[in-house]
Amino acid sequence: MTSLDDIPVTQLKGVGSALAEKLARLGIHSIQDLLFHLPYRYEDRTRVVPMGSLRIGDIAVVEGEVMKADLVMGRRRSLQVTLRDDTGFLVMRFFHFNAAQKNQLAEGTRVRCFGEVRPGRAGYEFYHPEYQTNPPAMPPAEQATLTPVYPLTEGIQQPRVRGLCQQALSYLDRYPIKDWLPPALLADYQLPGITEAVRLVHLPPAGAPVHLLVEGKHPAQQRLVMEELLAHQLSLLQVREQIQAREALPLLPAGDRAERFLEQLPFSLTGAQRHVMADIRQDLSQPVPMLRLVQGDVGSGKTVVAALSALQAIEAGAQVALMAPTEILAEQHYQNFRNWLEPLGVELVWLSGKVKGKARQSALNAVAEGRAQIAIGTHALFQDDVVFQRLALVIVDEQHRFGVHQRLALREKGVGGTLAPHQLIMTATPIPRTLAMSAYADLDTSVIDELPPGRKPIETIVLPESRRDDIIERVRKACREGRQAYWVCTLIEESEALQCQAAEVTAQELVERLPDLSIGLVHGRLKAQEKAAVMERFKDGELDLLVATTVIEVGVDVPNASLIIIENPERLGLAQLHQLRGRVGRGEQASFCVLMYHPPLSNNGKARLQALRDSQDGFFIAEKDLEIRGPGEVLGTRQTGLMQFRLADFERDKGWIEPIRDMAPSLMREPRVVSALIRRWLGEKIRYGDV
Repeated sequence: MTSLDDIPVTQLKGVGSALAEKLARLGIHSIQDLLFHLPYRYEDRTRVVPMGSLRIGDIAVVEGEVMKADLVMGRRRSLQVTLRDDTGFLVMRFFHFNAAQKNQLAEGTRVRCFGEVRPGRAGYEFYHPEYQTNPPAMPPAEQATLTPVYPLTEGIQQPRVRGLCQQALSYLDRYPIKDWLPPALLADYQLPGITEAVRLVHLPPAGAPVHLLVEGKHPAQQRLVMEELLAHQLSLLQVREQIQAREALPLLPAGDRAERFLEQLPFSLTGAQRHVMADIRQDLSQPVPMLRLVQGDVGSGKTVVAALSALQAIEAGAQVALMAPTEILAEQHYQNFRNWLEPLGVELVWLSGKVKGKARQSALNAVAEGRAQIAIGTHALFQDDVVFQRLALVIVDEQHRFGVHQRLALREKGVGGTLAPHQLIMTATPIPRTLAMSAYADLDTSVIDELPPGRKPIETIVLPESRRDDIIERVRKACREGRQAYWVCTLIEESEALQCQAAEVTAQELVERLPDLSIGLVHGRLKAQEKAAVMERFKDGELDLLVATTVIEVGVDVPNASLIIIENPERLGLAQLHQLRGRVGRGEQASFCVLMYHPPLSNNGKARLQALRDSQDGFFIAEKDLEIRGPGEVLGTRQTGLMQFRLADFERDKGWIEPIRDMAPSLMREPRVVSALIRRWLGEKIRYGDV
């Protein structure tokens, strides 16, 4: 039987090959794809607003008579059409227009138009508004409906998408959408069927509750939200199944290296570390690939857990790959692991994009021949020429900086290309529980929720830029008393060059203002050896003050540093600020973090800095970050393309997470349902398992 999935969009009136190509950029190939291209908001076009009552930023319908239509030759040629009603006037401005349009908008023509009010040369203006000439009478209020607004791509305007969706709705009478969810489930939550829900969301009926639709809480929208979140959950469970369908090498603990390693540490493991290690040991000894996420706040000792896990693999005669998202973090892991494991007879190699020529070839040979038991590096470890002899454990630090597909690429490098490596994912960015349950549904989660004894809370102070002199004085005082300090420069621009420049200027200023202090500088443009040398001098106490960009965000450990100044903290996410703050408070003395902001602060900025001042708890801060910035930013997935929802909103719809986690496993027993739901909601975008 024909389904909507089988009917191409070219069947619709007005869709030729050129338009079909543009629609394909939106992931729309079939009528079903079009029906699931859902409005992300609605506009209320049910009443005409008097022009005299408009304010900048209003989105409104106005109606009036054309006073004049002129060609204006400014920096860009434009068509300027002046409308008036009984209360005032407004300009419609078009930068793209033709002669027919100019003639259509002749003096005296009645026009109804819809747009956003902007300030312009001639008063209030609408740029490229949607309009109708000689419009019909407005429907009475009880018959008025909201107008859907759709995601677009270049070359397609709202009216076109709206028209196509209306055409697609006419197919629903002959070809209802297949409802894959059990009727009993829908009845439990009092939700409508899928066909009814899709129809209502595209074409809200007259009298539908406007506030519910605008807030995304109408039962029809919630029906679709639930199915979308479920599809994401199922896709991750499918990743897990596909990885675990492959066998792994059981890594049975042998030898005494782990005991010797623990003996040489200047501290004992915390209860939380021991508990997490028990989980990992158990997982690694199975013939099924481990998929475990270890979350731990700044300074909770995840690196020690990673080293113990690596030793279990090495003792079983296997190789380990440890991957970090930045050169500086990967390099730091390399230094730590060398100091810890070389005395135990473990050979390590360092592989990053910057390792070239003979050094690279030598490292590749050591990995291929199995001499190197641990390879540490950045995403350079993914490259085709990196061939392992017996890779059985992959440790990924700060997973959210990598896409799921990158993690999957490493599984192909497992023993003989057939056994999948075990995977240990670590993050110092605490992930809110609801988000972890959804975004990391393919992973088992362990939390190191205990800091080593002796870590003191850090006092956080928020001051404006105008107090800069006092802050510099504070740095002088701390360093004179024998302590050390960080000064972190942040910039809103992504440009690394500008960040480095800012850090250089600040370092120069501080050298002049604090001539009696020894000051160092690290930023992203320094060569790895130069960075390492400066960091080493700071660690050894030769430098009093380290000026840095956010390259010091993760992993740098200097117990004598007790003061950190962060400039423009309003430009960073809460999780990143919490990471930076964690650079201090690692020794015995009281520690301070000064957030020096640039006024005026937005309400959002105030809320974030307040949250940081009020709490030391990374998980509380992560929840706040999620509330304020949304999941795309918290997970860093704006870049990776994961968790980009069509209709679901994480904060609004988090009440669905628990029920969905409970209902997903039973649906996994029906592969046909799983693949249909994933295809419907994620399209061809995410095929993790085929990477």
